Amino acid sequence: VQLQASGGGLVQPGESLRLSCVTSGFTLDYYAMGWFRQAPGKEREGVSCVSSSDGGTYYVESVRGRFTISRDNAKNTVYLLMNNLRPEDTAVYYCATDFGPSPTYGCSFSRFRYWGQGTQVTVSS
Repeated sequence: VQLQASGGGLVQPGESLRLSCVTSGFTLDYYAMGWFRQAPGKEREGVSCVSSSDGGTYYVESVRGRFTISRDNAKNTVYLLMNNLRPEDTAVYYCATDFGPSPTYGCSFSRFRYWGQGTQVTVSS
């Protein structure tokens, strides 16, 4: 299982970024995918996830309405579109999967066990 995140950078407040996570080593169609972030001095938190079964999505309240998670199973890629970025969104962002011995349904941050390397997002004026 390999997850390769990219797309981070330095932006000003109010701007947008799109993160990408290219996956390999498993069939993306069968598993939920998620994005997490970790700010300096803070614990890692779940930001958003998308299920495999019905494409249902979940967002933590602080990003709801600003971030959009999507998946393209044909390209083995998951995206996180981040609009109207705020300084408090500054963190290292990680993608993750709940890959396991059988397909999964729904998405739950507690089930994610495989992580990619992070990509830094910095929001500053």
